Amino acid sequence: EGRKVRNSRRARAMSKKTRYGQKEQEDAWLNAEVDALYRLAQAGVRVPEPFGFVDGVLLMEMISDEDGKAAPRLDDVILTPEQAKVYHSQVLSDVVRMLCAGLIHGDLSEFNVLVDPKGPVIIDLPQAVNASGNNNAERMLERDIDNMRRYFGHFAPELLNTDYGKEIWALYEAGDLYPDTKLTGCFEHNIKSADVDELIEIIESAKEEERDRQERLQAAEAGND
Repeated sequence: EGRKVRNSRRARAMSKKTRYGQKEQEDAWLNAEVDALYRLAQAGVRVPEPFGFVDGVLLMEMISDEDGKAAPRLDDVILTPEQAKVYHSQVLSDVVRMLCAGLIHGDLSEFNVLVDPKGPVIIDLPQAVNASGNNNAERMLERDIDNMRRYFGHFAPELLNTDYGKEIWALYEAGDLYPDTKLTGCFEHNIKSADVDELIEIIESAKEEERDRQERLQAAEAGND
């Protein structure tokens, strides 16, 4: 959702899930990951550095541990409470940088984060979504952050009482989110009941405006005839 396919033949094939369409879908996902990697690396997010993309092959940095071997996934490491809080803060900072760059991971969990000597590195970005072009962006951002809160909360239980997801999205919607924004982990939920009568009045007013617009269009078309 929110991704554009300019070629109409390609878009039809993808929607019909033909063999050609499936191949194009795979290519689109791979291209989306490549674009996201370059975009996020430039924004300062800790992702594998991309080196090149030629003939469907993506060459990127190998994330390694202190011995030069492949770095473990976050799910494979045991953390102290202090490490958990530091890593959680680093991941949140990267999530904020991603959102400031216009992207949301969409599938962030302990299985999509590697750990090198400097800390977490976010991987697996083919499903990254455009924050302003996807109707589910807010929900996906909150899910990503909640996944991280639950995981790190196993080691540092105090993190379970935070609400960074809604805080970050509220700042983003208000245009007040920046890479260096200081977060509190607190969010004041609006528990005020909606004024249903006022809402119905607004809807009816919008309907009336649309009816007037349609009548003017019809009158203009009749005059042209």
